[in-house]
Amino acid sequence: MRVLARFSALAVLAAALCSAAAHATDVNFITDFGYNGRHSYFYVALDKGYYKSEGLNVTILRGQGSIDAIRKVASGAAMIGFADAGALALARSNDSIPVKLLAIVYAKPPHAIFTLEDSGIKTPKDLEGRTVADSAFSAIPLIFNVYAQATGIDAKKVKWVSAESASLPSLLATGRVDAIGQFTVGEPLIEASVKPRKLVRLAYKDGGLDYYGNGIIATEQTIKDSPDLLKAFMRATLRGMRDAFANPAEAGAVLNKYHKEISPEVGTGETELVRELAVLPGRPLGAIDEEGIKRTVDIMAKSYPMKQPVDPKDMYAPGFIE
Repeated sequence: MRVLARFSALAVLAAALCSAAAHATDVNFITDFGYNGRHSYFYVALDKGYYKSEGLNVTILRGQGSIDAIRKVASGAAMIGFADAGALALARSNDSIPVKLLAIVYAKPPHAIFTLEDSGIKTPKDLEGRTVADSAFSAIPLIFNVYAQATGIDAKKVKWVSAESASLPSLLATGRVDAIGQFTVGEPLIEASVKPRKLVRLAYKDGGLDYYGNGIIATEQTIKDSPDLLKAFMRATLRGMRDAFANPAEAGAVLNKYHKEISPEVGTGETELVRELAVLPGRPLGAIDEEGIKRTVDIMAKSYPMKQPVDPKDMYAPGFIE
């Protein structure tokens, strides 16, 4: 009888799990660009079943830059996305795109320009007369004007060219461009691509800039219609993030399972650098501070033409970090 009872209990549990899976809500989530080590925590949440336990069937889509991710979310091609807060400020101001932040992951500026030590570029001013490549929808060129102002660069003397994000390390390594735009979290991948040559990193935050980088986004309509779904997504993502930050090596190995082209070592290194941007003393993981949003909007207003002023309160939706 005990065996039968145990079998019956297992059957009930299996049926419940099958039912939950059958009724899981499909969610398309789009990255800021590509699939990289910096995205490892999303895959940790996926691999460990954290999304599934929240009733979500998450598909992770490849983005082509923050602006692309914002547009894809706005159009409904993706329900949730990962995008730069500054790019979102521009999208709201210039195109009235009704998308908001649910959480901030990069609480410090991640934007940077990378070059090689033997290029002769040692300071920001040395970028004048040089060519810098970045993806077409990247936020790094958008914010370059304010970085140039802060560091004394004549922005008109720097030439930017567009390239596929995956090709950027190769362009730098082969000398086809003098420098590339990349987030600081991408340093391990670039470093692996240019070895044994040495990298020089010109980080926007080292130029004295202080603003938000990437966060989780959704449309105002989804925020209104499906707040519980978005909260569930955030709970699962934050679980994955905490696990990844506690064990970056495990996160790198998990990502490598899904994307063999990303070595566990690169995934580990990028996860460690994300942790440096995301974990701040006294700040809950993912929390948005209105003052941080205001600094971000102000940076964008100085850096790029904005048709309409953006109220910081309109940039984010509170209540999604539990």
